[in-house]
Amino acid sequence: MRIIRNAEEGRRTILARAPLDADALPLDMRETTFRAFGAELEPDEAVRRILRDVREDGDNAVRYYNERLDGARVEGLRVTGDELRAARDAVEPEVIEALTFAADRIRAYHERQLRGAFVDFQMDGLGQITRPIQRAGVYAPGSAAPLPSTVLMCAIPARVAGVEEVFVAGPVLPDGSVPPVKLVAAELAGVDGVFKMGGAQAVAAFAWGTETVPRVDKVCGPGNLFVTLAKKQVFGETGIDAVYGPTETMIVADESADAELVAADLLAQAEHDRLASPILLTPSHRLAERVAAAVARQLRGLERARIAAEAIGTRGGCVLVNDIDHAIELANEYAPEHLCLVVENPTAWVMKVRNAGGVFLGEGSPEAVGDYTAGPSHTMPTGGSARWSSPLGVRDFLKTMSLVNVPPEEVEELAAAARVIARAEGLGGHAASVERRLRGR
Repeated sequence: MRIIRNAEEGRRTILARAPLDADALPLDMRETTFRAFGAELEPDEAVRRILRDVREDGDNAVRYYNERLDGARVEGLRVTGDELRAARDAVEPEVIEALTFAADRIRAYHERQLRGAFVDFQMDGLGQITRPIQRAGVYAPGSAAPLPSTVLMCAIPARVAGVEEVFVAGPVLPDGSVPPVKLVAAELAGVDGVFKMGGAQAVAAFAWGTETVPRVDKVCGPGNLFVTLAKKQVFGETGIDAVYGPTETMIVADESADAELVAADLLAQAEHDRLASPILLTPSHRLAERVAAAVARQLRGLERARIAAEAIGTRGGCVLVNDIDHAIELANEYAPEHLCLVVENPTAWVMKVRNAGGVFLGEGSPEAVGDYTAGPSHTMPTGGSARWSSPLGVRDFLKTMSLVNVPPEEVEELAAAARVIARAEGLGGHAASVERRLRGR
């Protein structure tokens, strides 16, 4: 793990967030794209073609891209009741118990969040009415690493918000099946259906609907670059929660931190994706050296060591800072998805944090627990978007409608001013509309 000696060098390197372009794509993704299209397309263009084909050819296009991009031949796109029932028997009881425990905590947290989400009111003829969206599509990535936690973290807030229909989609295994543990999670989350489709084709099917897949009001959940680009391209015709990039964890640590735990936490994020950003900020050169040694040592025992090593080597590392205040300043500039404060008295530093998706306090609150069982959704803003956005929650599935019911005694005053503004804007029809009210009084 590289150690960067000062903040300015850190800003030029790992804190600069290198853009994700075609050259940055892993070789296997570039090869898959070439096989599917017969040419080396830019990711944007590949996604554009997928969206066009699904919009025009529905289920057939989804099945085609499932096979060409994911290597999975699928006939029926919707998971059947028999498959859902069989999944329960295929998953070990202790896994089901753990998922149930997580689901209960996630549901309880978001029920508390719901109570403060939006406040309906009516006063002096004006008001606000809150309604849930009617139909949500959740993209849950992963097949070999199936990520049932993402199903829980995205679908449960939708259910708590009161969404009438919640559907899940994600990539399938080569035999055309959905990993049973993901189906169990979907059942625990109370979803209305699961679809066998991954990548941009899943986003397209949710955005426009097909013969089998219902059109949704909003597409939610994280995914790879192609899923992210697809969400950007369909936005405006359907809603999206956010544009998520590769995962990020920034750890702010002082001399009191346990180097082995810090290294383990960095690697926990690094193993997600070659493009992940596991970053340590510390004023302690001694801690930095110990963490670097621990990372090298712990890598040898990881199942996904090659992925983690690439992430650590290309987008991760340590930046030495002047003190913890300096570290928080850099963290606020970077606005990480996850910010872990592994320092003495971490609660004393929380008020200085302005930009982060989630803040994890102390060694007893590792980000990995947040990924599974803490309660808040682990779907959080990335790429610096924590400067203006929030983690996925019940608000993402609610919308407000303004209510206007002008009291009769106020019509004349409001209409008179409205007429003047309308004339100033050159909108005679608007002016005439309010003038008729004035003449009628």
